[in-house]
Amino acid sequence: MEIICYLSNGYPTIEASYNMAVEYADAGCRMMEVDFPSRNPYLESDYIAGRMKKALEACDDYEKYMDSIVAIQKRLPDVKILVLAYENTVEEIGVDRFIEFCLTNNLKDILLVGLKDDIIKNKIIVAGLQVSCYVQFHLPKEEVEMAKQSNGFVYLQAKPYDTQQKNEEYPTLKDCVEYLRSCGIERPIYCGVGVHAPEDVRLVREAGGDAAFVGSTILKLHENIPAMKEKIREFKAMC
Repeated sequence: MEIICYLSNGYPTIEASYNMAVEYADAGCRMMEVDFPSRNPYLESDYIAGRMKKALEACDDYEKYMDSIVAIQKRLPDVKILVLAYENTVEEIGVDRFIEFCLTNNLKDILLVGLKDDIIKNKIIVAGLQVSCYVQFHLPKEEVEMAKQSNGFVYLQAKPYDTQQKNEEYPTLKDCVEYLRSCGIERPIYCGVGVHAPEDVRLVREAGGDAAFVGSTILKLHENIPAMKEKIREFKAMC
């Protein structure tokens, strides 16, 4: 199992985010979720949305963000990169250009969010890329069905929100993972949302997840690189 660290591409500058990727890898991170900052990241927390806004203030040329991802890939060939992009960003880049970039650089795992419909998603899948599908902790039937029909990894909510109703038949993360497997999903199941401490990574591992997304806990340590790298090692140790 692995942890997946989130990289705010371009924050506070493209050079700084490139250097941060190197620090992540040096601490043992072997999977990274790298974003294209969106001009309308309406699904993000204020914290992540603010980072995207600052990144675009520093550089609003998406070709430069592509160059940065390629540079990270060349510097860190042993690190698997998952690309996060809002549909509105893919439209601005150009769907064909986005597909070409991903295929040319073997970036086949895509987190495509903020969809209006399935048109762009389906075009990306037909081109040979793998689009992830998010499934909430309480396993809504429509989300499970979409996960069964998709071709990318399943992004499974690791912990329910305090106000979120659980599925009485599948009350634990392990139950959720086993249910998705019983539905015929053989693709990787990566768990995120609520993974804030090393013990949460152990929870994902014991549940049978293939990786755990680690986000704000690491991002908020960027001003203290030694502490950040130590925290990554703590998370990694639970894998």
